[in-house]
Amino acid sequence: MAQIQRRKTVTVVVGGVRMGSDAPIVVQSMTNTDTADIASTVKQVAALACAGSELVRVTVNTEEAAAAVPHVVEQLDKQGIRVPIIGDFHYNGHILLIKYPACAEALAKYRINPGNVSVGRKNDDNFRIMIEVAVKNQKPVRIGVNWGSLDQVLLTKMMDENSLLPDPLEAREVTMEAMVVSAMNSAALAEKYGLRPDQIILSAKVSGVQDLIDVYRSLATRCVYPLHLGLTEAGMGAKGIVASAAALGVVLQEGIGDTIRVSLTPAPGGDRTEEVRVGQQILQSLGIRSFTPQVTACPGCGRTTSTFFQEMAEQIQTYLREQMPIWKGRYNGVEEMKVAVMGCIVNGPGESKHASLGISLPGTAEDPKAPVYVDGRLFTTLKGDKIIDEFRHILDEYVESHYAPQAAEVVRGVRK
Repeated sequence: MAQIQRRKTVTVVVGGVRMGSDAPIVVQSMTNTDTADIASTVKQVAALACAGSELVRVTVNTEEAAAAVPHVVEQLDKQGIRVPIIGDFHYNGHILLIKYPACAEALAKYRINPGNVSVGRKNDDNFRIMIEVAVKNQKPVRIGVNWGSLDQVLLTKMMDENSLLPDPLEAREVTMEAMVVSAMNSAALAEKYGLRPDQIILSAKVSGVQDLIDVYRSLATRCVYPLHLGLTEAGMGAKGIVASAAALGVVLQEGIGDTIRVSLTPAPGGDRTEEVRVGQQILQSLGIRSFTPQVTACPGCGRTTSTFFQEMAEQIQTYLREQMPIWKGRYNGVEEMKVAVMGCIVNGPGESKHASLGISLPGTAEDPKAPVYVDGRLFTTLKGDKIIDEFRHILDEYVESHYAPQAAEVVRGVRK
């Protein structure tokens, strides 16, 4: 894995999950179910956790949702799913946390948006009450500033002050600065009301790539709290994936960020777990963390008029993803494995040699045979219509021989 110099922060523990510069960057997600619908929420949380989400946030916006939270946590626990559940509060969190103490106790963390809890207005009583509940229950808090709900009193004040300057800043720059100031002021208030620095996480969510880069660069220089990264509304499909990768890739490469969420808009009836896989892939593509074996496959060209190599690449990638929950608990380091499924002789053998396990399928007019490489060396050559099954068998044997716990120690010993 790449050795990116992480920004130094305190360590915050959320339901047993550590985050901060001395811990791996955490991937999290959020449900889109009505939290009061316990069965649906439990089902989606379980799916997100199974996909690899290490924290899951749920909306707590009504009395019914607050009452449901302990039951959601209880049912997940009965299924052996102990992913920490975070409560997302806006406007009425101070009421719900007081009225439903079981909810306050069951949640692993509270998310508070200072723009929606009266911070900076006539008083900060609502914010204070939520922090005092967090202190009482010893729960960490994410102070999540969002430019769509930024404290308007603060923003107006800063805009007015800026207009009086000899050389005023652009409105965008003032808005970015207001987000940072809002986050820092709220964190200072939280500490004033009893929250420790190692119980505070900050975020400053925007929906533009350059805005995210700028606001987090600024925020990172002013505090030692862990930072939660993500575009507030990344969008759908390719747009959301590309925007998230572009924004997070820059700041993560600079060592900024301790937990991430990719806020994809799913298609109607779409798979909510996609946001987890995209978040994992961003970290894995940067060489920061490994989550699942990776498949390298060529895009195809005029040399690969057959779609067989594409079908094989898809089947192998799906197989790896399906096997990973089983392998993860059985084999050490299997998530580091690299598999290549290539379509012709041009780059096929060379790319296969760079992988842990690779196959170079014949391109158009090439000999109908597929050399298989293991750890850079030619292992065998496959032919016929059972290539996929035979390659999968070789893959299983490779995992068993290279990543079984007892074998893993031997391999590491030899490499030393």
